[in-house]
Amino acid sequence: MTLTSPHLARPDAWSDTALLYALEEVVERELNRHLGVAKEWMPHEYVPWSDGRNFDGIMEGEAWAPDQSKVSSIGRTALVVNLLTEDNLPSYHHEIATLFGRDGAWGTWVHRWTAEEGRHAIVMRDYLLTSRAVDPVELERFRMMHMSEGFEHDHRHSMLHSVAYVAFQELATRVSHRNTGRESGDPVCDRMLARIATDENLHMVFYRNLLAASLQLAPDLAMQAIRDVVTAFRMPGHGMPGFERAAARMALGGIYNLRIHHDDVLQPVLRHLKVLDTTGLGPDGLRAQEELGLYMGGLNEQAARFDAKRDAFLARRAKS
Repeated sequence: MTLTSPHLARPDAWSDTALLYALEEVVERELNRHLGVAKEWMPHEYVPWSDGRNFDGIMEGEAWAPDQSKVSSIGRTALVVNLLTEDNLPSYHHEIATLFGRDGAWGTWVHRWTAEEGRHAIVMRDYLLTSRAVDPVELERFRMMHMSEGFEHDHRHSMLHSVAYVAFQELATRVSHRNTGRESGDPVCDRMLARIATDENLHMVFYRNLLAASLQLAPDLAMQAIRDVVTAFRMPGHGMPGFERAAARMALGGIYNLRIHHDDVLQPVLRHLKVLDTTGLGPDGLRAQEELGLYMGGLNEQAARFDAKRDAFLARRAKS
């Protein structure tokens, strides 16, 4: 399908409103595709309820201790980061509902996406508390602090920036969940996070396909948005308490680091969309494409240096 609109031929004619209207048909098609492949699942089926028991406090149960957790230390750190990220759903919903609207296919997708994302926090919290995987008091205090700050992503310049951001961010979240499950050491946790990762992958496909249509419709603006998002990408949980330290532990633990970000998140989306091979760009689009290519080359070099330092650190720790 060729996306054209005669009265919007000039790049400067593409307001957010015009783009939302022009992409409505694509959103409807992708929504129908998503509903056709998404499978219903029940959060309660992924929780080991028989492992649960009362905590200390008004129920006069047993206080939490690290040795009660079946999850590895790095796994616990990543689970808290991942859950706090999912917890901020009300702020994410506000962001995308404000940008994409609540009517038509856009609105239907926004609400469907929110409903699906809501299951992730439900099942993760139920699992963590029932299995005593993490400290419940610390988890709740972090949740209160993180959600009290709200969320405003770094790329509010335009609707295209938002579409580009979520295309990469959904894949980054999928990768983080999947790697956390593998690192956790608990098959129950691994199965639960694999189920969540499947949702995140479907969400990524929706936004990636929408970004592909945007590149066809407004190539210069879409290329600039992709350049801006990729070169300044941050995960949505960057504002949570202790994020920098947690991110460092996750990087060393192989859950999410520069190499993973380059190889498993940025490159797959850029390659699928043929971003660096796109032709027919104007001066601004060509400049953005060139800057993006240079950035990816530099990021690969940074990832190589990180890999060497990580390998040396792990080797030293293994000997000690």
